[in-house]
Amino acid sequence: MVGRDRDEAAMQAVAGSADLGAGSGPGLLYVRARVEYDGTDFYGFQFQSSVRTVQGELERALAAVTGRAVRIVGAGRTDTGVHAVGQVVAFHTDWRHSLEALERAWGANLPPDIAVWGLEQAPADFHPRFSARRRRYRYTIWNGRRASPLHRRYAWVHPQRLDEEMLDQAAKAFIGEHDFAAFGRPPQGENSVRTVYTATWTRCGDHLWFEIEGNAFLQRMVRRLVGVMAQIGRGEKPLAWASEVLASRESARCAPPAPACGLCLMEISYE
Repeated sequence: MVGRDRDEAAMQAVAGSADLGAGSGPGLLYVRARVEYDGTDFYGFQFQSSVRTVQGELERALAAVTGRAVRIVGAGRTDTGVHAVGQVVAFHTDWRHSLEALERAWGANLPPDIAVWGLEQAPADFHPRFSARRRRYRYTIWNGRRASPLHRRYAWVHPQRLDEEMLDQAAKAFIGEHDFAAFGRPPQGENSVRTVYTATWTRCGDHLWFEIEGNAFLQRMVRRLVGVMAQIGRGEKPLAWASEVLASRESARCAPPAPACGLCLMEISYE
């Protein structure tokens, strides 16, 4: 079992049974942890047998430490090239030492583009994805007049000037509960309605940051929102276009997604 089917089975096992699914049982510790990663050299978070993924590296390193195969469930499936400083994962283990010792040993077996911290025992009913109440992402644009090699891994290098006031006005169209079908696909089922609590742009020198927080997001939704707003910020489309694309619910009306390198999962809130 690979890819989405494998991940869905893991999530259902953790969320859908009294004993918290396969791999759980008496004497096993249920652990939650935060994960940071540079997504540049990964084919996304979700496990795939033939390519390098964040989940695959986490499980490999944890198995090396514990001596057993460990199934990890993540809070979100970031796409290829997307970064995170606030990913959350959970797993069962028969580890018999302190969580501090597990954190050190696990981290020592991870590659330099992944780090784990904040390990703690999780409540029996906790699920990294289904228990989440809010998710916050940041999209970064380097909007200087010249290319910037030092920013290319973590920002969209966009030399053409963007009007931050127009960007911020366009972002307001997305706040509230809407059907975001024009901007992405749901990871499960057909429901594309999401609630966005905040969506703002700020500039500091040549940096532009888009901060968005919502209850959940569709696949590539944030990057497509940025793609639409960038066309407005360049003056290629009127401000009303953001609302028109949203109301259309048609992906064909949407702009191409902004590059993955600028996107980072910042925080997942459970309260």
